[in-house]
Amino acid sequence: MNPRLGLLQPYPFERLAALLAAPAQTLATDWRRTATAGRGCDRRIDLSIGEPRHPAPQRVRDAIVAALDGLSSYPATRGTPALREAIAGWIERRYAVRLDPMTAVLPILGSREALFAVAQAVVDPGGGRRVVAPNPFYQIYEGAALLAGASVHLVNQWAARDFRCDWAAVPDAVWERCDLLYVCSPGNPTGSVMPLEDWQILFERAERHGFVIASDECYSEIYLDEGAPPLGALEAARLLGRGPDRLLAFSSLSKRSNLPGMRSGFVAGDPTLIARFLQYRTYHGSAMSLVWQAASIAAWSDEAHVRDNRALYRAKYAAVMPLLGAADGLGPTPPAGFYVWLPVPGGDDEAFTRRLHDQYNCLVVPGSYLARATDEGNPGRGRVRLALVDSLEACAEGAARIADLLTRS
Repeated sequence: MNPRLGLLQPYPFERLAALLAAPAQTLATDWRRTATAGRGCDRRIDLSIGEPRHPAPQRVRDAIVAALDGLSSYPATRGTPALREAIAGWIERRYAVRLDPMTAVLPILGSREALFAVAQAVVDPGGGRRVVAPNPFYQIYEGAALLAGASVHLVNQWAARDFRCDWAAVPDAVWERCDLLYVCSPGNPTGSVMPLEDWQILFERAERHGFVIASDECYSEIYLDEGAPPLGALEAARLLGRGPDRLLAFSSLSKRSNLPGMRSGFVAGDPTLIARFLQYRTYHGSAMSLVWQAASIAAWSDEAHVRDNRALYRAKYAAVMPLLGAADGLGPTPPAGFYVWLPVPGGDDEAFTRRLHDQYNCLVVPGSYLARATDEGNPGRGRVRLALVDSLEACAEGAARIADLLTRS
């Protein structure tokens, strides 16, 4: 067996299941089930997993049915020219960046698998290499780095800096050994968006030290202000007068179009990197079904369903955030994404999560499970993540239960 598998930590939802299954007396505090503080909590409200639950677009459903003959053919890893053209066209409309669809765009089976695979393609297996990532973070970054043979350097995101990473504070000694940098903007779980000045720092460091930037942008199309879409990596490069050198942007239809089960997205950027990544993926077996390719073209070619999707999330934030106003240090509605990064009384996110489950039949994720301890502490400790993916009614009811617990804590 690969000994590096032993370096992997349990996934957050494995840890959550273990926490909720543990007998109450084994916890630091006995939160034994009560009468739910007078609230009727027979219905479970699950705010833990960021799985979109809005209906899939009808135009995508229709495209799938029309393309079923594609089940009889092997697809090519590089995808059809029509799909790459559709993706390049969306990038141009969204970011005013024109990429060659034949050399700078590659379909992927959702951003998760490609974010993992890119580390295997980019990291020098000779040893002693680094992967830099934000903290808290999507756990795929850490696992990808460790299995590629690298160590991970985490850059903390604290409320005092509006959850922005202090990239300028990363020592040159770390950048010198860095092969790959993961960034996530809009961020999971904070919803923060990287400003142009942060991109300028990262592009300068990448040029100086030669590492690759993998920009995870799967939440880019879920944002609060319809007139101010989040800045993307390719757009930032254009605004700074740069090309996509050493840059790969990853996106997905899962959140944008409510298609998590379709596993469809793209990676776009530096043509040299795309060519090498395609070579790796050809051996990796990562070709997208022709059926899903046709459906993806339909999704990337339409914005009406995406605007409707954003309106649903805005309505949920408008209902939920006032209910959570009792949370000390909550802050304003995040500018993007569909999470609430909620501070909890007493700073014990595990105990709060367990009490919310046992007394209020409501699930969230402890923030410490989404981050790692560093010399500065664990930036997720004392917070829980709420995913506003269920119906407006369910999200509002979940927030009301949380608010009730906040007032009693």
